[in-house]
Amino acid sequence: MSHTDPVSETLDCIGLYCPEPLFQTRAAIDEIEVGDVLEVFADDPAAEEDLTRFAKRAGHEIVAVEDVGDHKRFLIRKGE
Repeated sequence: MSHTDPVSETLDCIGLYCPEPLFQTRAAIDEIEVGDVLEVFADDPAAEEDLTRFAKRAGHEIVAVEDVGDHKRFLIRKGE
């Protein structure tokens, strides 16, 4: 799976565990503009559920979730 829109910001949460990836993602989303894409790398087993649930509740779009070896890459487009 590949993503063609430019990534506005990258957040490395590898080695961090719940709830830190969620907290850092929430803070990073607040810093970008509506429509921009945040790239998040995380290896916490709970990250996929936590980040997709957060995005849905907050009105953001999960553009992609990719397995990248021992971690996942999330692309989240900021909603309004």
